[in-house]
Order: sequence, then C-alpha cells, then structure tokens
Amino acid sequence: MESLALSKGKKLVHLDLKGAPPRMNYLREIINLFADLGANGILIEYEDMFPYEGELKILQSNSHPPYSREEIISIQDIAYSRGLEIIPLVQTFGHLEFVLKHSIFRKLREVSHCLGTLNPHIKQGVTLVMEMLHQVMELHPKSTALHIGADEVYMLGQGEQSKEWLTNPGYNIHKLFLSYITKVAKGIRESHPSLSVIMWDDMLRRMTSDTIKESDLVGLVQPMLWDYSPVLDVANNIQLMEKYRSAGLSKQWVASSFKGSTTVYTCVTSTQRHVDNHLQWLRVASGLSPGIDLQGIALTGWQRYDHLSVLCELMPLSLHSLASCLQTLLHGLSVVPFRLSKGSTCSYTGMKLAEIIVQLMAMLESQEMRDFESSMYVRGWFSPYHRQKKIVNPLIAEQIQKQAKMYVEAVELKVLEVSQEMCLLYPASTVEEWVTQHVTPVLKPLQDILKDIHTAMEDMRLSINDS
Repeated sequence: MESLALSKGKKLVHLDLKGAPPRMNYLREIINLFADLGANGILIEYEDMFPYEGELKILQSNSHPPYSREEIISIQDIAYSRGLEIIPLVQTFGHLEFVLKHSIFRKLREVSHCLGTLNPHIKQGVTLVMEMLHQVMELHPKSTALHIGADEVYMLGQGEQSKEWLTNPGYNIHKLFLSYITKVAKGIRESHPSLSVIMWDDMLRRMTSDTIKESDLVGLVQPMLWDYSPVLDVANNIQLMEKYRSAGLSKQWVASSFKGSTTVYTCVTSTQRHVDNHLQWLRVASGLSPGIDLQGIALTGWQRYDHLSVLCELMPLSLHSLASCLQTLLHGLSVVPFRLSKGSTCSYTGMKLAEIIVQLMAMLESQEMRDFESSMYVRGWFSPYHRQKKIVNPLIAEQIQKQAKMYVEAVELKVLEVSQEMCLLYPASTVEEWVTQHVTPVLKPLQDILKDIHTAMEDMRLSINDS
C-alpha cells in the first residue's frame, strides 16, 4: 500500500510537554533521534513549560521550572541543524486548563466549572490568547506555521453570554465557533502575514460544507484531521476531507498517534495498535481526490489527555512505537514492529528506563500481587472486621506478613531502580507523580496490611501482658 502524500510529505512528531517535560540533555537526544528515525518536523506543545513573561508569567508551571528562553532557542537550533521544521502548538479556545485554572482568569471561562473553554465573547480573552501567541512566535522566528489547537471546545454555548448570542435569528453553535476562530486567525494574519495556521478539525466535523464555505475561515486555516483508532473508518475520513475541500479548505493535514491515546492512564505503549492506526491513514491518503493538497501527518504523542489528567506513557516506553510508525509511513506498508528485546543491538537513551519499567509493571500486574488482598489468609483471618477490632491469629499473621513483606520489598527495590534512572531524564516532580500514579495504588494496600498487622499484634501482646 503506497501513499506518496504521506511517505514524501511532512512527518511531524508531536512533542507534548504539558507532562513529564524531559531534561534538556535528554530532549536534545530525542530530537536527534526523531531525525534519525525519519521525521522532518516537530509539532511542539509547550503549555505551562513555556517561559511566558509579564502578566502571563502566572501560566508557568509551579511543579518544575519552565524551559528558559535560551533553552527554547537551543531546542530549535538542534532541530533545524537536523532538518526538522518546528511548528508550535498553542491552544486558543478549548483545552485552556493551564490558563483558566488560575483565579485571575476565572471570569474568562465559558462556564465556571469547565476550566478548558474560553468565553468567546469577552474581549480580554481574545487579547490574552493573542498575547500568548505573540510571545511564543517571538521566540520562533524561523517557524513558517503555527497550530492553534481549537479541538474539544466543551460546553461551548452554555455560558450566559453565549445563550443570549444564540437567540439571534440564524445563529447557532457552529457559527459561534467559526466567528471566534476566524477572529483569532485574522489576528494572526495581520501580525504574521506569511504564517500558515493549522487547527484541529473535530469542531468542524458536524458542519455542512456550506456553513464552512460561508464563514470567513476559508483561506485562513488548514484543518488537521485526527483519528487515533487502529480501526479508524477510512471511508468516513475520506468523506470528511472531501467535505473540507468542497468548502474551500484544500490544504489539509492528518494526525495519527504513536502514544498517549490508548487509555488516559496507559503505562506501556502497544506498538501494534499504533502501527495499525498508521496503516489506516495510508489507506485514507491513497483514496483522496487530486483536489486535496495533503500537507503531511502529525504523529501525536500525548503526555496527558489534558492539563489536569494523569500521565500517559513516558517517551522512552514509546520510542519503539514511534520508530515502527515512521517506518510504516516511509515505506508505505506494514512493517514488523520494532520491539525492545533482550540482547538487542539497538539502544538509545532511556532504553534502560523503559526496560526497568516494563519489569516493574509486570510485578505490579502479576496475578499473585493482584489477588493477595483477596487471598484466603487475608480474607479469612485479617478481614476489615479483624483490622478494625485489632484481632489476629499470630500464626496466620506470620504467613500474611511474610508474603506481604516479600512483595513490598521486591517492589520497593525495583521502584528505587526506576526512580534513579528516571531522574536522569526527567525532573523529580515527574518521578514523584509517576510513582504515585502507577505504584502507590498497588503498594499502599500491602503496606497498610503490614502496618495493621503490626498494630494488632502489639495490642494483643499488651493485652496478654496486662492480664
């Protein structure tokens, strides 16, 4: 199966920095690796890791220092030296949690309980977004394109000002979305006339071709269709792209996934799932009419589903997937997924961490550890009732203690190994978050059992002494 549009076009690797931001030394290495694997661009999403200044300084992460201005320049220098184009991605409508979570910007929310969506009617909101874009683009003078996000604008139309706006004859949610995005796109055109503007397509999907065509958006943006399913509907995506073409949006992009789209909490990447997703996109590309000017593909690698969700797979656990997906695109056919294997001659920075995490997850997900709390000894002799009343059979308690201790010590030893290796690549805050997310839910119940048994045994010993 061959699609020259994807094998020869732009292949952007999405670098999502809103979670687990790599240390600079590691970031330099993975950027070089992106080039080695066949990418020719990076879609970089800084979010709170960008060194915003002035009134926007509050947007900087307080978990770990953002990248400095010098580091942002260094990232680009490395990329351009390897032939990688840099396209910044700055959310401008939805997924603005990192902005709207701050009390100072609370009044800019569409509805108070939705931290992601900007109220499209408040002038200060547009001013804020344009200042964010200005600061980012000022540090990216060589970039010829900008991605403005605009996906998943939840609760749009639910705010009081929007409800009032929608009472006007002929007004609807689609026109509300288009009017705001057009305003942003026109603002970018005025300040950066030669800059190409890309946006996610999902808010356009239910619109008719005429609705899009009649808006002022045509000629201002290039839609990027995203679908991360390994069994994506080829015919439906072709139909969508043809609809956008007929509306006047002939320049289009597509977006696949090499990580961060299986579940919100996935730890170890499934390479085959992502390779299958790319094979489906090749089928889409090969079925398009000549009128669609396919610019390329962005291989997304989400680190969080949104600013407030848990971490998705870390980059070292996903590089084998990225390699396989890029090879699939480059050769236009299915390839044997690249895998980490014992004795493999292929190595990269982070490979050791990936291997140790796989070992740790195998321990945490083992049947023995999963079933321990519901084992006969625990359920029969140390139930919640026993723990509440602090009563225990000392003979059975020894058996429970011995087994729980063995599990806890083995996991803690492996966690120490993971933490030491992870600290070389990521800030301490990432290590803490990752361990709390993946290890604590399994380890803490075992630690609690040991603690409660110790307490019960002490109480019984004191009772015996007192009697």
